[in-house]
Amino acid sequence: MIKITLPDGSVREFENGSTPMDVAMSISSGFARNVISAKFNDTTVETVTPLTTNGNLTLYTFNDDNGKKAFWHSSAHLLAQAILFFHPNAKLTIGPAIENGFYYDLDLGDETISEKDFKKIEDKMIEFARGKYEFQLREVSKVDALDFYKKQNNEYKVELIENLADGDITFCDHADFTDLCRGGHIPNTGNIKAVKVMSAAGAYWRGDENNTQLTRIYGISFPKQKLLTEYLEKLELAKQRDHRKLGKELELFAFSPRVGQGLPLWLPKGAALRERLENFLKAAQKKAGYELVMTPHIGQKELYVTSGHYEKYGEDSFQPIHTPKDEEEFLLKPMNCPHHCEIYRVKPYSYKELPIRFAEFGTVYRYEQSGELHGLTRVRCFTQDDAHIFCTPDQLHDEFMNVIDLVLYVFGSLGFEDFTAQISLRDPEDKEKYIGSDENWEKAENAIINAAKEKGLKTVTVYGEAAFYGPKLDFMVKDVLGRSWQLGTIQVDYNLPERFDLNYKGADNQLHRPVMIHRAPFGSMERFIAILLENTGGNFPLWLTPEQVIILPISDKYQKYAEKVSDVLENSEIRALIDDRSEKTGRKIRDAEMSKIPFMLIVGENEEGNETVSVRKHGEGDKGTFTTKEFISLIETEIKSTLKQF
Repeated sequence: MIKITLPDGSVREFENGSTPMDVAMSISSGFARNVISAKFNDTTVETVTPLTTNGNLTLYTFNDDNGKKAFWHSSAHLLAQAILFFHPNAKLTIGPAIENGFYYDLDLGDETISEKDFKKIEDKMIEFARGKYEFQLREVSKVDALDFYKKQNNEYKVELIENLADGDITFCDHADFTDLCRGGHIPNTGNIKAVKVMSAAGAYWRGDENNTQLTRIYGISFPKQKLLTEYLEKLELAKQRDHRKLGKELELFAFSPRVGQGLPLWLPKGAALRERLENFLKAAQKKAGYELVMTPHIGQKELYVTSGHYEKYGEDSFQPIHTPKDEEEFLLKPMNCPHHCEIYRVKPYSYKELPIRFAEFGTVYRYEQSGELHGLTRVRCFTQDDAHIFCTPDQLHDEFMNVIDLVLYVFGSLGFEDFTAQISLRDPEDKEKYIGSDENWEKAENAIINAAKEKGLKTVTVYGEAAFYGPKLDFMVKDVLGRSWQLGTIQVDYNLPERFDLNYKGADNQLHRPVMIHRAPFGSMERFIAILLENTGGNFPLWLTPEQVIILPISDKYQKYAEKVSDVLENSEIRALIDDRSEKTGRKIRDAEMSKIPFMLIVGENEEGNETVSVRKHGEGDKGTFTTKEFISLIETEIKSTLKQF
């Protein structure tokens, strides 16, 4: 017998060789019907994998992220099978699950796949799915695996296998289809009830533009047709809320090919929006004891060699700037932290003066590949709401907790409620990617884990996602499509203080090394605004929106009264403008609705005579007649309800 521990802590005994599906059946047959994947002792297994030792077992349904991963990975096999039916000479490469669905990269030779082919591929996938073929994983020797793909003249699979160790190679079979695969499948193809081929694009083999360009087919699948229908409806909503579309309509930002790819231009309304966000955070930072600093957009190469950024980010940086002086090189800064370390070094500190908190809205530059650029969410120039806290080890816990409070205040004030705190740790199997001692890493990781637990945050732990100098607490926010984006981040760093030889004088009159906290509640202004645009559909909180009120005089006769109302509002720090066009009032109302201006004040003979305004609210319609004073009170009350005090 073996003992199986379930996520709720309960322990059950089963015969040696029992499978995860046997365990699911012991819970209930109804539950077992929905189980599609499993994890045993932190390793993904098939639902039919024999369990031969004591261990911890987690069972997944499609409602779990790991369940979706297995479902979509299995669907990628089905996609490849369908494409081979229509293109038997295609060469398969890789087909992973992604955050929403899956893709498969193929070398089609001289053949092509376009949108007109999607329907027949979908139909063939469903036809194969109805066969209810089991996914069967089997071990294959390296010699046999190489022989299998050499006979198919598939140099891509051969290259993958050559980099694998003998004994670690598995194939997955279903029906008459076989693929190189490490596992993680649903029980059989019959679980797949609805599929949609989403798009076709080009992709270089292994992401290297010097390699062959392949065809990448994206798809998504579900265990019920209803779920696919709902997803497509969300997708349509996302198109309407695309921040690139809204940014253009609301005149917030633009891109120019003359300026360069990935380099956003902020228009007056967008610049004003950014300024309000900055001022909002600056006010909270001032209360929390931060001091503002400013640093150059460039630094000598040696600065980033010292910090380690050149070694780790050199390939993703813009090329060095060479000056007339021999061997003098500068870089556009990829990070603000080395500059802040140098500010800390300007003068000596005593333990009595710590913590020191330096904050800056600092613009940094990364040379992202052109194919990865996407509106404001992936750019080559972005501004971080960066700050670095230098503290004693004893102060680390309280400082980290205070930063969490600041991030939660920012998210709460802007309506971000669906988020997860991702504890991003280093990859224990590949420590070469990181700098610093094991001792420092262990202290930093424990600090983050304990703080997140104490705050009661909903967390997920991911190995391999740490920064090269320290672990992180990343705040992953979901957009309207359910995709996760990293916005806020907090990082603990014992390593840069060592590399820059930072110190402070302790109570013992000896020099000690400070601990460094990196934090950015917004993450980057560009990505934050993009996700905020999509989450709100451009209907920003009243305190943030570029124009809070538009005054609509029903004719030129009431222009002066409109100006009088505008002056009163502006004196109360309410942003107002007047639509003085020679248009009918109905047209002005429609245009104001399209511009997503929260309030419209219609003024005519009655309003002027009674010194009132007729109020309409965006998306809600007529709200009645108010005196100007009453309307100002209405605005102030609504702002206070959303913009809490820090």
